[in-house]
Amino acid sequence: MPRSVLEAIRCGDYFFEPLAQPAEELKATAALPGSREKLEVLADRARKGLPLWHPEDRRCYDESQEL
Repeated sequence: MPRSVLEAIRCGDYFFEPLAQPAEELKATAALPGSREKLEVLADRARKGLPLWHPEDRRCYDESQEL
């Protein structure tokens, strides 16, 4: 069984979803979508085998909430 999204893709499993992680493992980010900061957060999550998306990640440019 793959341990990360990248490993799953290498095995041809394009529907793999990592198991949910404790909140301290996966923190939300206020980084703008498409920004270098957001891409670095996603890359770090992928390297650690964590889910790429957090439900409280910033999703659009006009959100002004603080995380």
